[in-house]
Amino acid sequence: MNSSNISKSRTFFEVRDYECDMQGIVNNAVYQNYLEHARHAFIKTKGLDFAEITRQGIHLVLIKAELEYKRSLQSSDAFYIETHVTRTSKLKMAFHQSVYRKTDDQLMLTAIMTVTSTTKEGRPIIFEQADVLLN
Repeated sequence: MNSSNISKSRTFFEVRDYECDMQGIVNNAVYQNYLEHARHAFIKTKGLDFAEITRQGIHLVLIKAELEYKRSLQSSDAFYIETHVTRTSKLKMAFHQSVYRKTDDQLMLTAIMTVTSTTKEGRPIIFEQADVLLN
C-alpha cells in the first residue's frame, strides 16, 4: 500500500515536568502512556469509542510493543503522535506510531503496537468493526 494513501491521525501533547526522570528527559515508560492515549484518540477519529467496544464484549488487548527510541523529549516539549493501522491477521492489528517534536518535526520514537481482540474471558473473537480503522 502506498504510504500516501494511508489514513493517519495526529494527536498533540506537551511534556509535563513529572514525566521526566533525573536526567531531565521523558522517562522511557511514559512513552507507552502517550502511545496508548494516541491509539484511543485514533479510534475515536474513526467513529468508534474504546469504552463502548469494551461494553460490547470485545477487548482490544496489547500483545506486543516494539518501541525504538531515536531522541529524547524534555519538559515542556510540544509533540505529536502520528498513528495508522494495518491488519496483520483476522484477529490482529498493528498500530504504527511515530512521535515527533512539534517545533522541528524531529522524529523521536517509532513504535509498532500489536493488538488482538478477545472476549472478557480471554478467548479470541473477531472485531468486526476493525476494517473502519484501516481507512
